[in-house]
Amino acid sequence: MKKIISLFFVAMLFGAPQQVTAQDNAPVRPDAPYLTNKNIPEFNLLLTDSSNFSQKNIPKSKYTIIIYFSPDCGHCQHEATEVVKYMDSLKHVFMIWAGSRSIPELKAFGEKYGFNACPNIVYGQDQHYSIPSYYQVKYTPFVAVYDSKKQFIRAYEMGVEVPELLKLIGNH
Repeated sequence: MKKIISLFFVAMLFGAPQQVTAQDNAPVRPDAPYLTNKNIPEFNLLLTDSSNFSQKNIPKSKYTIIIYFSPDCGHCQHEATEVVKYMDSLKHVFMIWAGSRSIPELKAFGEKYGFNACPNIVYGQDQHYSIPSYYQVKYTPFVAVYDSKKQFIRAYEMGVEVPELLKLIGNH
């Protein structure tokens, strides 16, 4: 009887995290705005230099990537490190890093990862929370990729390794 009770508790211990994980990884609704409207959404960022940046300011480029992040997120920090590491391969990509944290926090993040030295990166505060609402962000970093016509290609709901990203844009 003790063995049966012990096995029951072991099964509960290892089974419970799987149930929580399955719920947390539930797919985005198929009618999510970014899946039904392929255009880059309207947004307005307050950049760290106090200027504004919106979807209307996106320059022509082969690809546009929107990354929703949080400065204290370990995965976001990893994403930033990888982006800067592979910047030579990403020069034809315009990147928008948007967060909802304070301007000093966002500025410190950008400075730490050398965003200011990358002319193809802008970063700032999404004061109206429009980007995470539009994409129904559950995890950071959230990465949305658009082509030269500003049409949606793919989203990575939990970030993306840059080699995988390079493969996507190399094949598209």
